[in-house]
Amino acid sequence: MPSTSISQLRDSVRNIPDFPKPGILFRDIMPILKDPALFEETLNWFQEQLRSSGVEYIVGIESRGFILGAALAHKMKIGFVPARKMGKLPGLVERHEYDLEYGSDCIEMHADAFPPGSKIAIIDDLLATGGTAGATVTLTQRLQGDIVAIAFMIELEMLKGRNALPSGIPLYAMIGYDD
Repeated sequence: MPSTSISQLRDSVRNIPDFPKPGILFRDIMPILKDPALFEETLNWFQEQLRSSGVEYIVGIESRGFILGAALAHKMKIGFVPARKMGKLPGLVERHEYDLEYGSDCIEMHADAFPPGSKIAIIDDLLATGGTAGATVTLTQRLQGDIVAIAFMIELEMLKGRNALPSGIPLYAMIGYDD
């Protein structure tokens, strides 16, 4: 993707101060999602990162990772698996509790989300401290998924969230912020 496209995508991210609590600057991707051309460029970027990975399933992290992950899985003609907050999935689930930058949480996936040994890419809109992505990695590995990539639209580089993730898994971020 040409740098002008990344620049245009970066310029389209809306900053919302003090959300979800005072002192947090929320990076809102909704302006990108509502623009079909920008959304298509975003999906193309993700697809390009995963092109040679052999990925069979996209695990999308709640909630904006659902939007990106489901659209990407459809585009790539592969399966989609949601990683959800506790109590949102029916049936037999596996769960993992973890800490966030502003509290704690729990993530769940169906126990039969994918066959053991499946090649998995984990997708979300934003990497901050790495807590949610790290919990999703742990859960995916517990379900015997082979994680071939972790990819984000946005990385808040100053929070060093990539340090909370396994170093042996390729990690991609389309837009980085260091402020």
